[in-house]
Amino acid sequence: MAIVKVVEILAQSEKGWEDAAQQAVSKAGESIQNIKSVYINEMEATVENNQIAQYRVNAKISFEVK
Repeated sequence: MAIVKVVEILAQSEKGWEDAAQQAVSKAGESIQNIKSVYINEMEATVENNQIAQYRVNAKISFEVK
């Protein structure tokens, strides 16, 4: 039986939500091994001068505990 743990990470990007999600996974991967999935719980953007300035995600990252 596998044990899976979930951590919640907030990440942002100037490029888009997909890049923000990748930033979350990449940063988590620096200290977490065996990442199995990412669930994007929320998406948000900040706006400056009628343009999106930052894309933000609330990511739940699942990894197997060995």
